[in-house]
Amino acid sequence: MTYVTFPEAKELDFVAIGRLCIDLNANEIHRPMEETMTFTKYVGGSPANITIGMSRLGMKTAFIGKIANDQMGRFIASYLERNAIDTSNVVTDRTGSVTGLAFTEIKSPTDCSILMYRDNVADLKLTPDEVQESLIAGAKVLLISGTALAQSPSREAVFQALNYAKKHGAIIVFDLDYRPYTWTSPEETAVYYNLAAEKCDIILGTREEFDMMEKFEHNPEKDDHITAAKWFDYSAKIVIIKHGKEGSIAYTPDGVGHRAKSFPAKVVKTFGAGDSYAAGFIYGVMQGWTLKKSMEYGSAAACIVISSHSCSDAMPTAAAVDDYIERCNRGEITAS
Repeated sequence: MTYVTFPEAKELDFVAIGRLCIDLNANEIHRPMEETMTFTKYVGGSPANITIGMSRLGMKTAFIGKIANDQMGRFIASYLERNAIDTSNVVTDRTGSVTGLAFTEIKSPTDCSILMYRDNVADLKLTPDEVQESLIAGAKVLLISGTALAQSPSREAVFQALNYAKKHGAIIVFDLDYRPYTWTSPEETAVYYNLAAEKCDIILGTREEFDMMEKFEHNPEKDDHITAAKWFDYSAKIVIIKHGKEGSIAYTPDGVGHRAKSFPAKVVKTFGAGDSYAAGFIYGVMQGWTLKKSMEYGSAAACIVISSHSCSDAMPTAAAVDDYIERCNRGEITAS
């Protein structure tokens, strides 16, 4: 059954708006950050990673965001361009802002953390008038990310992008991407997340992220069905609630909770899984696949990324995902 119908005759398959930053991933793994001396630099930020993932899967992509007028900003722009991502709406900030940094700590495959530097960052300075309506008008999908809602003027820029997407019939995907340290209060977070989610066709997030959104609502049992049902009264066609090791469930307006099998992985670190899952899942839905097949594709893509040191660099091609699924089905890959 097709739950989402994508507009045809659009120049772009996918455009995202939001965070562009630098990931500095620990080279000395299995130790705390206090003892880590060297890091490897990658492009980071959830919407950036998802866009890179979509581009690697063969989709025609673009990004809307803001970078600092420094070496890190230029590194990000050139990386996107090398990955065939349209950067015509990646704006350079001229106010002296900096590039956000995310230092990662890899104590073990299951004990990972991120130390973020987010003061005066360029990506939160994107203004509504810098969002190109023509770019969104020419795209089948717009993806927004929760972190971009944390501060003005980026917050207003996202809502302007949502208005353009609604006007031109793009399917809107909301990656909740909740990072508490960029918000001033849980109440502010819940209000703006809910306002944005009302406009979105596909919503993806963890159970904990949906709990945050329900701060002013009554769902003491944290019931997925209650959570999902609310959004079907607005624009949503698919709501994916992720439960960590227990897997993800895709809810649809018919009340069905769709599950798919997961795959084994030689886990190096946990971060990056959500971004690669989102890219694989959205790609599958855009191909007209079933939700089960799309979720399995996202899970396989996630396994490839968590088996690697990087997030953006490890985003797989379609051939790599297909090969991974085949090898798992043959029993050639087992969990670490």
